[in-house]
Amino acid sequence: MAIKVREQMMNVQTRINHKEIYRTSQLVSQLCNTPIHANKSIVGSNAFAHSSGIHQDGVLKNRETYEIMTPESIGLKEVQLNLTSRSGRAAVKHRMEEMGYRETDYNLDSLYAAFLRLADKKGQVFDYDLEALAFMGQQQQEPDEFVMNYFNTQSGSSTVATASVSISRKNEEITEAATGNGPVDAVYQAISRATGYPLKLVTYQLTAKGEGRDALGQVDIVVEYQGRKFHGMGLETDIVGSSANAMMHVINSIWRSEQVEIENANTIQHKKRFNHYV
Repeated sequence: MAIKVREQMMNVQTRINHKEIYRTSQLVSQLCNTPIHANKSIVGSNAFAHSSGIHQDGVLKNRETYEIMTPESIGLKEVQLNLTSRSGRAAVKHRMEEMGYRETDYNLDSLYAAFLRLADKKGQVFDYDLEALAFMGQQQQEPDEFVMNYFNTQSGSSTVATASVSISRKNEEITEAATGNGPVDAVYQAISRATGYPLKLVTYQLTAKGEGRDALGQVDIVVEYQGRKFHGMGLETDIVGSSANAMMHVINSIWRSEQVEIENANTIQHKKRFNHYV
């Protein structure tokens, strides 16, 4: 951006599309599971924020007083569109297009369903919420073998944390309960019992997606199973719910890997039989 802003002074040009800087930064943050610091230059949430009274007055009169570039120049909309549960599919699609996403970049049906669930919980859904939901949808394209119906937790400073879960597998519903070192651990123990997978949690990371008390919480975990490590991701306004979704992501990843191993073993066996007869 230094070259873009001081183009005449430096007498240098580039072919960089500067309006993709903000969206590219958000994508890298998602892929690397690394939050962008609020005070990060250009792409941080405070980059175009002004709290001082004299600064606010100057910006209202002329933004160039304190800003050598505009939010629009990096692809950031100055005014974000607030979507609610009353918003239709067309509004969500239009907002994604405004943020630079093509319809082929995401599944509108699954995105809109996730959008409605989130809107019912937090009222308003912002741009960063939609981007997080779209990213999660891309990570979970295949249908799940295990589906979480519901979970309940109970914990406190003077009681042992307990959790109960209900998980569906095809036409079977499995319910289990467990205790743990806190509500998240209790849910994980109950999920492990219900699915039959003995799991070892290696890493757990919680990242806020958005701002305020209704911000989404993204949980990233790494779980070890039979010497292999699996990554899981969950996204909810509730931390325990996000943690549960991350573990269900892991469970289904393990199941898919087992199916691949079975298929590979059957293929090898079939080739051996074929070669024997040939």
